[in-house]
Amino acid sequence: MAKGRQEHEDHLAAVQLLGKSVSKRAGFRCEWCEGDQELRLWEYQPDQEPTEANLALICQGCRELLAAKKPDPRRLRSLRNALWSEVPAVAEGAATLLSRCPESWVREAIEESFIDEKLKEKLLT
Repeated sequence: MAKGRQEHEDHLAAVQLLGKSVSKRAGFRCEWCEGDQELRLWEYQPDQEPTEANLALICQGCRELLAAKKPDPRRLRSLRNALWSEVPAVAEGAATLLSRCPESWVREAIEESFIDEKLKEKLLT
């Protein structure tokens, strides 16, 4: 097996090992919108070592928002509370998605959040 493939499989195995603790932390609900449909682990920074802080449990609807070129602003409102999480994958991940929406409430929500100031600046410029 090629080294790259083995590293990828090892990475996925490390993510899966954290699944139970992340799911418990999330209360078995989406950490962005609190939904409960088709929950999956999502890596905020997949190029880094898997840690609980770098993983969020998100639902199918939020994964669809991530994949959309122009997410529906009405659907994004449900992510607003995620900005207050102490977990970077939850707060910063949601902020990154929200920043793709040009509505003024998004900018205000990101400005008021506790996410890293450098990331705020990057997302709001």
